[in-house]
Amino acid sequence: MTMHRTLALAALLPLAACASTPDAPPLPETQERFWQALSSHCGEAYEGALASSDARDADWAGKRMIAHWAGCSDSRVAIAFHVEDAEAPGGWNRSRTWLVTRTADGLKLKHDHRHEDGSEDAVTQYGGDTLSAGTARVQDFPVDAFSIALFEREGLSASLTNVWRIEVDPAGAQAPRFAYQLTRRNDPTRLFRVEFDASSPVTPPPPAWGW
Repeated sequence: MTMHRTLALAALLPLAACASTPDAPPLPETQERFWQALSSHCGEAYEGALASSDARDADWAGKRMIAHWAGCSDSRVAIAFHVEDAEAPGGWNRSRTWLVTRTADGLKLKHDHRHEDGSEDAVTQYGGDTLSAGTARVQDFPVDAFSIALFEREGLSASLTNVWRIEVDPAGAQAPRFAYQLTRRNDPTRLFRVEFDASSPVTPPPPAWGW
Protein backbone atom coordinates (compact mmCIF):
# COMPACT_ATOMS: atom_id res chain seq x y z
CA MET A 1 0.00 0.00 0.00
CA THR A 2 1.47 3.37 -0.95
CA MET A 3 2.08 6.05 1.67
CA HIS A 4 -0.65 8.41 0.41
CA ARG A 5 -3.22 5.59 0.44
CA THR A 6 -2.20 4.63 3.99
CA LEU A 7 -2.68 8.20 5.14
CA ALA A 8 -6.01 8.49 3.31
CA LEU A 9 -7.35 5.35 4.95
CA ALA A 10 -6.15 6.45 8.36
CA ALA A 11 -8.04 9.71 7.94
CA LEU A 12 -11.31 7.77 7.90
CA LEU A 13 -10.89 6.44 11.42
CA PRO A 14 -10.96 9.38 13.85
CA LEU A 15 -14.04 11.30 12.79
CA ALA A 16 -13.52 13.68 15.66
CA ALA A 17 -10.42 14.92 13.86
CA CYS A 18 -12.61 16.04 10.97
CA ALA A 19 -14.23 18.89 12.87
CA SER A 20 -16.54 21.07 10.81
CA THR A 21 -15.45 24.53 9.73
CA PRO A 22 -17.54 27.46 8.44
CA ASP A 23 -16.99 26.02 4.95
CA ALA A 24 -17.71 22.43 5.99
CA PRO A 25 -20.97 22.08 7.94
CA PRO A 26 -21.33 19.07 10.25
CA LEU A 27 -22.91 15.95 8.75
CA PRO A 28 -24.65 12.85 10.14
CA GLU A 29 -22.08 10.15 10.95
CA THR A 30 -22.84 8.01 7.88
CA GLN A 31 -22.54 11.02 5.58
CA GLU A 32 -19.31 12.07 7.31
CA ARG A 33 -17.87 8.63 6.63
CA PHE A 34 -19.09 8.80 3.04
CA TRP A 35 -17.47 12.23 2.66
CA GLN A 36 -14.18 10.97 4.04
CA ALA A 37 -14.28 7.97 1.70
CA LEU A 38 -14.99 10.22 -1.28
CA SER A 39 -12.26 12.66 -0.27
CA SER A 40 -9.70 9.88 0.20
CA HIS A 41 -9.41 9.63 -3.60
CA CYS A 42 -8.49 13.28 -4.12
CA GLY A 43 -6.05 13.75 -6.97
CA GLU A 44 -6.54 10.23 -8.31
CA ALA A 45 -8.05 9.08 -11.61
CA TYR A 46 -9.63 5.70 -12.35
CA GLU A 47 -10.78 3.95 -15.50
CA GLY A 48 -14.27 2.54 -15.78
CA ALA A 49 -17.07 1.55 -18.13
CA LEU A 50 -20.81 1.32 -18.56
CA ALA A 51 -22.17 -1.31 -16.15
CA SER A 52 -25.88 -1.18 -17.08
CA SER A 53 -27.64 -2.51 -20.18
CA ASP A 54 -30.49 -0.06 -20.83
CA ALA A 55 -31.00 0.17 -24.60
CA ARG A 56 -31.29 3.95 -24.26
CA ASP A 57 -27.58 4.06 -23.44
CA ALA A 58 -26.37 1.94 -26.35
CA ASP A 59 -24.08 4.75 -27.53
CA TRP A 60 -22.14 4.50 -24.24
CA ALA A 61 -21.40 0.79 -24.50
CA GLY A 62 -17.76 -0.13 -24.99
CA LYS A 63 -16.42 3.38 -24.45
CA ARG A 64 -13.53 4.02 -22.10
CA MET A 65 -14.33 6.30 -19.18
CA ILE A 66 -12.18 8.03 -16.58
CA ALA A 67 -13.25 9.59 -13.29
CA HIS A 68 -10.71 12.14 -12.06
CA TRP A 69 -10.87 13.75 -8.60
CA ALA A 70 -9.82 17.08 -10.07
CA GLY A 71 -10.45 19.38 -7.12
CA CYS A 72 -11.05 18.95 -3.39
CA SER A 73 -11.70 21.34 -0.53
CA ASP A 74 -13.21 21.09 2.95
CA SER A 75 -16.67 21.58 1.45
CA ARG A 76 -16.57 20.35 -2.18
CA VAL A 77 -15.23 17.47 -4.25
CA ALA A 78 -15.11 17.90 -8.04
CA ILE A 79 -14.90 14.70 -10.09
CA ALA A 80 -14.36 15.16 -13.83
CA PHE A 81 -16.06 12.47 -15.92
CA HIS A 82 -14.20 11.90 -19.21
CA VAL A 83 -15.81 9.73 -21.91
CA GLU A 84 -14.09 8.37 -25.01
CA ASP A 85 -15.69 9.94 -28.09
CA ALA A 86 -14.21 9.71 -31.57
CA GLU A 87 -16.07 12.84 -32.65
CA ALA A 88 -14.82 15.00 -29.76
CA PRO A 89 -11.55 16.99 -29.81
CA GLY A 90 -8.69 14.67 -28.96
CA GLY A 91 -11.04 11.69 -28.95
CA TRP A 92 -12.53 12.46 -25.53
CA ASN A 93 -15.63 14.26 -24.33
CA ARG A 94 -14.49 16.31 -21.32
CA SER A 95 -17.74 18.24 -20.80
CA ARG A 96 -18.92 16.71 -17.51
CA THR A 97 -17.91 17.29 -13.90
CA TRP A 98 -19.72 15.93 -10.85
CA LEU A 99 -19.74 18.29 -7.86
CA VAL A 100 -20.46 16.93 -4.38
CA THR A 101 -20.85 19.64 -1.72
CA ARG A 102 -21.38 19.63 2.04
CA THR A 103 -24.34 21.80 3.05
CA ALA A 104 -26.10 22.60 6.30
CA ASP A 105 -28.78 20.06 5.31
CA GLY A 106 -26.57 17.20 4.10
CA LEU A 107 -24.88 16.54 0.77
CA LYS A 108 -25.62 18.06 -2.62
CA LEU A 109 -24.78 16.67 -6.07
CA LYS A 110 -24.58 18.95 -9.09
CA HIS A 111 -23.64 18.30 -12.72
CA ASP A 112 -21.40 20.93 -14.29
CA HIS A 113 -21.67 20.69 -18.09
CA ARG A 114 -19.41 22.80 -20.31
CA HIS A 115 -18.58 23.25 -23.97
CA GLU A 116 -15.03 22.93 -25.28
CA ASP A 117 -14.58 26.72 -25.00
CA GLY A 118 -15.44 26.54 -21.31
CA SER A 119 -18.87 28.12 -21.61
CA GLU A 120 -21.77 26.53 -19.74
CA ASP A 121 -24.19 24.25 -21.52
CA ALA A 122 -27.88 25.21 -21.47
CA VAL A 123 -28.47 22.18 -19.24
CA THR A 124 -26.04 22.47 -16.34
CA GLN A 125 -25.86 22.72 -12.53
CA TYR A 126 -28.72 20.26 -12.16
CA GLY A 127 -28.80 17.62 -9.46
CA GLY A 128 -30.27 16.99 -6.05
CA ASP A 129 -29.86 16.85 -2.27
CA THR A 130 -29.75 13.95 0.14
CA LEU A 131 -33.04 13.43 1.97
CA SER A 132 -31.76 10.78 4.37
CA ALA A 133 -28.50 9.92 6.12
CA GLY A 134 -27.80 7.15 3.61
CA THR A 135 -24.85 4.89 4.39
CA ALA A 136 -21.10 5.29 4.64
CA ARG A 137 -20.82 3.85 1.13
CA VAL A 138 -24.00 4.95 -0.69
CA GLN A 139 -25.78 8.29 -0.99
CA ASP A 140 -28.88 9.08 -3.08
CA PHE A 141 -29.66 12.52 -4.50
CA PRO A 142 -33.32 12.99 -5.58
CA VAL A 143 -33.87 15.79 -8.11
CA ASP A 144 -34.20 19.25 -6.55
CA ALA A 145 -36.60 22.11 -7.37
CA PHE A 146 -34.01 24.07 -9.36
CA SER A 147 -33.39 21.06 -11.60
CA ILE A 148 -37.10 20.35 -12.10
CA ALA A 149 -37.60 23.93 -13.28
CA LEU A 150 -34.57 23.62 -15.58
CA PHE A 151 -35.78 20.34 -17.07
CA GLU A 152 -39.27 21.76 -17.62
CA ARG A 153 -37.81 24.82 -19.34
CA GLU A 154 -35.65 22.67 -21.61
CA GLY A 155 -38.41 20.16 -22.42
CA LEU A 156 -36.73 17.29 -20.55
CA SER A 157 -39.86 15.91 -18.92
CA ALA A 158 -38.40 12.41 -18.57
CA SER A 159 -35.89 13.75 -16.04
CA LEU A 160 -38.40 15.25 -13.59
CA THR A 161 -38.15 12.29 -11.20
CA ASN A 162 -34.42 11.61 -11.48
CA VAL A 163 -32.57 10.07 -8.55
CA TRP A 164 -28.78 10.03 -8.77
CA ARG A 165 -26.64 7.73 -6.66
CA ILE A 166 -22.95 7.74 -5.80
CA GLU A 167 -21.24 4.70 -4.29
CA VAL A 168 -17.66 4.83 -3.04
CA ASP A 169 -15.20 2.73 -1.06
CA PRO A 170 -12.32 4.47 0.72
CA ALA A 171 -8.90 4.40 -0.89
CA GLY A 172 -6.97 1.50 0.53
CA ALA A 173 -10.05 -0.69 1.06
CA GLN A 174 -10.08 -4.18 -0.40
CA ALA A 175 -11.09 -4.00 -4.09
CA PRO A 176 -12.43 -0.43 -3.83
CA ARG A 177 -14.94 0.74 -6.39
CA PHE A 178 -16.62 3.99 -7.36
CA ALA A 179 -19.98 4.12 -9.12
CA TYR A 180 -22.38 6.73 -10.47
CA GLN A 181 -25.98 5.76 -11.16
CA LEU A 182 -29.21 7.30 -12.45
CA THR A 183 -32.72 5.95 -11.91
CA ARG A 184 -36.17 7.53 -12.18
CA ARG A 185 -39.01 7.21 -9.68
CA ASN A 186 -41.66 7.16 -12.41
CA ASP A 187 -39.80 4.66 -14.63
CA PRO A 188 -38.64 1.45 -12.91
CA THR A 189 -36.96 0.30 -16.14
CA ARG A 190 -34.55 3.24 -16.27
CA LEU A 191 -31.03 2.47 -15.14
CA PHE A 192 -27.80 4.18 -16.15
CA ARG A 193 -24.74 3.06 -14.21
CA VAL A 194 -21.00 3.43 -14.66
CA GLU A 195 -18.42 1.74 -12.42
CA PHE A 196 -14.73 2.45 -11.86
CA ASP A 197 -11.94 0.30 -10.47
CA ALA A 198 -10.56 2.45 -7.65
CA SER A 199 -7.78 0.00 -6.85
CA SER A 200 -5.67 0.94 -9.89
CA PRO A 201 -5.09 4.67 -10.46
CA VAL A 202 -4.33 5.84 -13.98
CA THR A 203 -2.56 8.95 -15.23
CA PRO A 204 -4.90 11.93 -14.71
CA PRO A 205 -6.32 13.22 -18.01
CA PRO A 206 -6.26 16.86 -19.16
CA PRO A 207 -8.68 19.13 -17.27
CA ALA A 208 -12.37 18.99 -18.01
CA TRP A 209 -13.54 21.75 -20.33
CA GLY A 210 -13.83 25.05 -18.49
CA TRP A 211 -11.71 23.85 -15.57
